[in-house]
Amino acid sequence: MSKQTVLMTSVGAYLPANVVTNEDLSAYVDTSDEWIQRRTGITQRHFVADGETTADLASHAANQALANAAMQPKDIDLIIVATTTPDNTFPSTATKVQHQIGATGAIAFDVQAVCAGFIYAVDVAEAMLRGGRGRRALVIGAESFSKLLDWQDRTTCVLFGDGAGAVILEITDEASDWGIRSSVLHADGAHRDILYVDGGPSSTNDVGHVRMEGKEVFRHAVEKLAAVMDEALAAADMQPQDIDWLVPHQANIRIIDAMQKKMQLPSEKVIRTVAAHANTSAASIPLALATAVGDGRVQNGDLLAMEAIGGGLVWGAALVKFGRPS
Repeated sequence: MSKQTVLMTSVGAYLPANVVTNEDLSAYVDTSDEWIQRRTGITQRHFVADGETTADLASHAANQALANAAMQPKDIDLIIVATTTPDNTFPSTATKVQHQIGATGAIAFDVQAVCAGFIYAVDVAEAMLRGGRGRRALVIGAESFSKLLDWQDRTTCVLFGDGAGAVILEITDEASDWGIRSSVLHADGAHRDILYVDGGPSSTNDVGHVRMEGKEVFRHAVEKLAAVMDEALAAADMQPQDIDWLVPHQANIRIIDAMQKKMQLPSEKVIRTVAAHANTSAASIPLALATAVGDGRVQNGDLLAMEAIGGGLVWGAALVKFGRPS
């Protein structure tokens, strides 16, 4: 066992005040509440206000995570923001967050792995902490995904929302079975064309819109998420029945239900927030976790299984024993 342990000790979240229901969308999109719910499980989502940016969402979530941990910004050595919707092409959104929250000594950069961004960022942060790049990290998933939507495409524009979630990782010099038990990452660029944005600085000189082949994405999601979760469990020498909570990427209720079935977990062990948040991409797992910690379901010492897949294709899973030993 390693002589060090990387703990996940605190969470924070932020959702924009602007709530948009399915009925609201049906006023200007050819859709209906029944159509959206039946296919996705979504009933509403949050959208950023005019002038509200991804960095603003991330900073709110970061400040809540710090408050919940009774920490100050100066205690943070590393900030990683997982986002597909940065405020600017450069500099990174993380540097703006660093400035906004006052974490002046922290290393700061972004990770872009779309919906799998939070899992990727946790893995990178763990490696950096183990490599001596600090003692505490803020890992934030934050998205203003509404900025990428084509309002003429009802198959995609109803799926997404905006928000941010943050966790604090801390390295300790004592070996234990707490904290990050395993993480596994994958990518396969051969499938990039089934989920992508049709724009970018070097290709079209504009931001572009989300494009998706829904049936293909669903097929790959169920297959690849089940396989990567098996890998994460094997790496930690665990079985599905050891899991206290599945905290999946909140993309579609059918994908979440399929994962529950494949893992043979009871429904009450699965955190579902897709109905209220929609798909918030890199923010969805930390938002779901913050919701479950906030309402008392996730307790100190619970074993969390987290998984996500996004455009690229990129996907990953992580097992984390949440909190800190007494």
